[in-house]
Amino acid sequence: MLIPLLLCPLLAAAPSADEIVARVAANQDRASELRKQFTYTQRVHVESRFTNGKLAREETAIYAVAPDPDPKASGRKLITLTGRCWRKGRYVDFTAHEETKGDGLDESLTQSFRNEFVDDFPLRTEDQKKYHFEFLGERDVRGRKAWRIGFGPNRQGEIGWAGEALIDQQDLQPVNVFTRLSRRLPFAVRTLLGTNLPGIGYNLDYQRLEDGLWLPSAYGAEFTFRIFFFLNREIILSSENSGFHRVPAK
Repeated sequence: MLIPLLLCPLLAAAPSADEIVARVAANQDRASELRKQFTYTQRVHVESRFTNGKLAREETAIYAVAPDPDPKASGRKLITLTGRCWRKGRYVDFTAHEETKGDGLDESLTQSFRNEFVDDFPLRTEDQKKYHFEFLGERDVRGRKAWRIGFGPNRQGEIGWAGEALIDQQDLQPVNVFTRLSRRLPFAVRTLLGTNLPGIGYNLDYQRLEDGLWLPSAYGAEFTFRIFFFLNREIILSSENSGFHRVPAK
């Protein structure tokens, strides 16, 4: 009889998933604004590989990220770009200042992923309306207690992100987010259009800075896809953010 009584305070101490993510949303709204006050270095690496694993093209870019007065601007400035591509039976090295045309779709793919990927998961107030959340338990992460929160699209059968977020219990900020596509593409799309995206998803780590602020620090994704029957590629994408420095307010 004593065991249930002893467990009650422990069970009552754990908030619901909705309570946790509501508090995370408020902190993420704040973090999104504070992130604009930081400068940092971003390294992005993208690979496009043939289905046999052979490298088709790779790019490594270093960006300087700084606050931009234009709210629509990313604040990213390309510092260096190096890479190589398979062209006419051999690998050709290139830099940002050299002509890199010639490998067509692989060039478009790597540049698109490098320029347009988003190294953040939408946990802000407005974004959370698209998801449902589930409390999955607790875990120790880097010596700190974290809650495990599962998530998926609000509408049953909808194609979107699903996965798990680790939320720091003290700061109520994301520590890690792992995602996958919530379901396969519809059969008609895969057969009639010859398009498929198996295994798509990504892993995102956050770094704790001052005053309980967490910012994205490492991003990784690896998936294969087939588009219109003729393009089969494996894409590997990774990025690292480092050297965070807060710009003094003017």
